[in-house]
Amino acid sequence: PGQARVLCDAPGAAAWLLPAPGACLPEPTPAQQQLLDLGARRFRDLFAFKHLSASVQALAQAEKLQRALFAIADLAGSDRDMTTMLRGLHEIIGQLMYAENLFIALYEPSTDSLRFLYFADTVDKEEPLPGEEMPLSALDRGLTWYLVNDCKPLMGSMEAMRRQVSGPLVLHGAEAHDWLGVPMVRDGRAAGVLVVQSYVEGIEYTESDRAVLAFVAEHVLTAVERKQGQARLEQHVAERTRQLADANAELKQQVAQRERAEHLQATLYRIAALTNTEQSSEDFYRHVHQAVSELINAENFYIGLVAEGGARLDFPYHVDAVNPSVGSRAFGRGVTEYVIRQGKPVLLDRAGMEELAARGEIQFGSPRQGYGQPSLWWLGVPLRGADGVIGALAVQSYRSDLNYDWGDAELLTFVSNQIANSLQRREHAEALRRLNSELEQRVQERTRELREQIAVREQVEARLQHEVMHDPLTGLPNRLYLRDRLERALASQRRNPGQQFALMYLDVDRFKLFNDSLGHLAGDEVLREVARRLQSCVREPDVVARLSGDEFAVLLEHSPLPQTACKVAARIQKALQAPMQVGGRELQASASIGIALGDRRHANTDAVLHDADVALYRAKAAGRQRFVLFDESLHRNAMDVLDLEHQLRAALANAEFEPHFQPIVGLADGAVAGYEALVRWRHPARGLLAPGEFLPVAEECGLLEAIDWQLYRAALREAAPLLRGGGYLTINVSPRHFQDESFDQRLLALAADTGFDPRRLRVEVTEGTLLGDPESVARLLGRLREAGVDAALDDFGTGYSSLGHVHRFPLRMIKIDRSFVAPLGGDVADRSSAIVSAILALASSLALEVVAEGVENEAQRQALLAMGCTQAQGYYFGRPQPAAHWEARG
Repeated sequence: PGQARVLCDAPGAAAWLLPAPGACLPEPTPAQQQLLDLGARRFRDLFAFKHLSASVQALAQAEKLQRALFAIADLAGSDRDMTTMLRGLHEIIGQLMYAENLFIALYEPSTDSLRFLYFADTVDKEEPLPGEEMPLSALDRGLTWYLVNDCKPLMGSMEAMRRQVSGPLVLHGAEAHDWLGVPMVRDGRAAGVLVVQSYVEGIEYTESDRAVLAFVAEHVLTAVERKQGQARLEQHVAERTRQLADANAELKQQVAQRERAEHLQATLYRIAALTNTEQSSEDFYRHVHQAVSELINAENFYIGLVAEGGARLDFPYHVDAVNPSVGSRAFGRGVTEYVIRQGKPVLLDRAGMEELAARGEIQFGSPRQGYGQPSLWWLGVPLRGADGVIGALAVQSYRSDLNYDWGDAELLTFVSNQIANSLQRREHAEALRRLNSELEQRVQERTRELREQIAVREQVEARLQHEVMHDPLTGLPNRLYLRDRLERALASQRRNPGQQFALMYLDVDRFKLFNDSLGHLAGDEVLREVARRLQSCVREPDVVARLSGDEFAVLLEHSPLPQTACKVAARIQKALQAPMQVGGRELQASASIGIALGDRRHANTDAVLHDADVALYRAKAAGRQRFVLFDESLHRNAMDVLDLEHQLRAALANAEFEPHFQPIVGLADGAVAGYEALVRWRHPARGLLAPGEFLPVAEECGLLEAIDWQLYRAALREAAPLLRGGGYLTINVSPRHFQDESFDQRLLALAADTGFDPRRLRVEVTEGTLLGDPESVARLLGRLREAGVDAALDDFGTGYSSLGHVHRFPLRMIKIDRSFVAPLGGDVADRSSAIVSAILALASSLALEVVAEGVENEAQRQALLAMGCTQAQGYYFGRPQPAAHWEARG
């Protein structure tokens, strides 16, 4: 009594009767108790109604949320594009809360960036483009940055946000009145963000909105990922479909090509079979036309054959819808003649014909001259026989919708080869039939038979004589025929000394390259073309002969002056330099020519041939593509070379080659660091000879290696006393030695035999030797280094690519060529100084010793010292001398 009294106690609510302040509640009377019970009952009804209304509202909100989720799922599964789906998601979220300003972005951990899929904002107009990726660092310490990194929702005003984030807050973009953002979580990490914001006073977000948005965010992420997966799947399906379509198209193309090849082969067989039939030429050509029509459009088709040695062009078959048939015409400048001259397929449209006509290659004649109306498209290919082009095969079109391409040209070329063979076989068969008919007629006419047989025998003998005296490839006279004509020319000169003649020997330059590159058939074609051009450069009764291979000869029987022969030689070289078409390629030939003038000292043809051959050899040695006139100096030189070769062989047998040694010294103090062994010939009659007087001949006649080994043995034996106090010996090794894989073993065996320490031996090689066969040279030098023999690179800087190849070989030393040392110390030494400095820098970087060759004076020595060079050799320090000279000085 006197305290508060409970009127109603319901779940979630209660009603109390409270006393006035400072008073107590009295015990109620029965009437009051009845009123209190009635009030309690009314409170319970009111609380129940409120609870029921709240439940109905919660159910309505749940149903609304469920409908939104269903709508989101429907959007994800629909065929709408991503933009339309995201716009629909925006509308759905807008039905759940205020979402006029909303953006959705996905986070890519690998690039630490956000890709904004959707962005709608009524205030911030600098919205990112759909699909644009933005580095997360661009939003550093912003609300979106905290959503991704903290992976928890944020809601409220900007001031409330500062208390929610885990660090300092930096605002990016327009400042909102109220902001709500939730992370879209996948596997405990933020995979993206979903944000709504309000710029309007009075519109704020609640905890219910945050819970709804967080729940919706998971489904939005699922919908986006599903749409992206669907897009990737569609892209994969499209790509796979395209690949299958490409494979199917390629397979169809292969099938079509195989069918076309089979059809072409069958057509060629059919054309070949036509040759053996007994049908007339007209029927043969008609069947050929039908066969070609199965391969390409051949509505207008004709065959032209060269006749009368190229004077006329016959048309044994001609079918044309516009131009009348012509039997033949003089060989002129028509498009058919153009194909025959070119010797290759020609594809022309009207513009191409007009261009050729403007250049003068072809001309448009009148029907009276045998020329028809020009077509819109024209395709012609040459007919090739055993002796060259015998005619042409052509198709043409007068319709703009019917044209030809190079595939048709290739196809028609295949057909033309078979047709040409068929034509020649038919001609041979026809000739054989004519011959049989003639023989039968001779049998019937016995009187005439004998005369005809004699005539035939004479023809055969003439032909045999021609074959014996002529080259079968070019049809030119051969060596036997040339000798016969030379003997006549010599006999005529003996009878009439004033009648002079000249013999020219020709050798086609680089002919072996033509044969090796294009094949022997192309090489034969080159020889035939050379023969044709040679014949065009001379007049009767001059003779052009083929001697052997690519060697030709020209006999000028009436050449009163050497200038006449030189003019003919210049004319020949000019004719040969014109480009020639061989094997589908354009080649340019040249020739080396030796000229010998016949005079009284020529006792026989061999003497004339010898002089011409010597002159030819000199022309080739001088660089080819030139002519040389034989004179007494060439004769003497040839004899001197023969004598010198004989003397060299005797010198080897008598051990007349001896080493001279030139010191290699230190530039600073002049101390001897080593010696270079140089060969000298102690000639019994001419005294001491330098290498330049005999080594070129020794190399030419194959004696250089034997001389080297004789020098090596003597040098190793005589150098041992010079090197008692230290130092090394260098010997020069020619490229020929590196062609022998056992060179290193032989050199080491020689050192052992003479008692010379290999560690004091160095071999000098040139840059040309290194680049001749780099792998073999590197292998031999490597084995020598393993045995203690180092290598030096001689004449450095004069080769092909010194700087690019030095590091590839096991070198100990490089020797700077004297051409770079000679200008040093003078007024114009800047270029040489730069080169020498570069070489010294290169050697320093590769840890190589450097020796400067050809030091002749103190100025050069000082210049080299200033640049950092430490060793040198040259006449300034000492000329090459025998070992005894240096022992006496030591």
